[in-house]
Amino acid sequence: MSKFKYDSERRSHRFGRTLLIMAVSLVTMIYIWWILAIILNTPVIPTPDLVWDAFLNLFRNGDPNTNLSMWDHMFASLKRFIGGFILAFAVAVPLGLLIGYSKFLDEFTKPILEILKPIAPIAWAPVFIFATTVAIGPILVVFIGIFFPLLYNTIFGVKKMDPSLVDASKTLGASNGQIFYKVMLPCTTPFIMNGMRIGFGIGWMCIVAAEMIAPIGGGIGYFISMQGLTLFNWPNVFVGLAIVSVLGLLTTGLADYAYRMIAKRTGME
Repeated sequence: MSKFKYDSERRSHRFGRTLLIMAVSLVTMIYIWWILAIILNTPVIPTPDLVWDAFLNLFRNGDPNTNLSMWDHMFASLKRFIGGFILAFAVAVPLGLLIGYSKFLDEFTKPILEILKPIAPIAWAPVFIFATTVAIGPILVVFIGIFFPLLYNTIFGVKKMDPSLVDASKTLGASNGQIFYKVMLPCTTPFIMNGMRIGFGIGWMCIVAAEMIAPIGGGIGYFISMQGLTLFNWPNVFVGLAIVSVLGLLTTGLADYAYRMIAKRTGME
């Protein structure tokens, strides 16, 4: 048997094994959920079959309370999430490169960052929403949630970089701009990707909570809040929770895949 064929079969075996374990894990979770729903016997925790029926009904007929489809709710949350991510990336990555590169800037910004970092992102929601608008406020909450993981991973990536690369670039006449974008940015990319996949998980927590506080314009958080706090329709609430989970898995999965590809190409794995 050739080495290529052996490696291909080995990868297929690992992939099949992973899928099997994931399937068993999901089935186990559903059974535990079903048993808990029966034991607790409360409408707040519906059985999986009721949630599935609610899921089919909502995607067929939409949300009758807002006249929005579930796709509209999902698109509204995704739009805010992407807006917050783009803003966080545009601020955190350049700032992280600068802080990691400059000892003075590192010392200057450290007290500020250490004061702001422990504050939960959702605690900023009322401030952002009332200081700006209900359209911009949730985006800023996502921005804060993604900002710190992205910033600190970028700083860490710069500090882990081999200093001789920067020295060699300076010797060859590279400008500060060229050093940043042609040396530091490629070297820190795997760390930036790691910050993204961490930030994505936090970002989804933030957008759902922010939409509950500012229930205007649709969104999964708005849908969950209305179904749970106003209508007490708990199967619909669980449909909203499942959608958040799927959206979070998709975005973090994409970031995780990109991280593995970049880390493999740059020799980190």
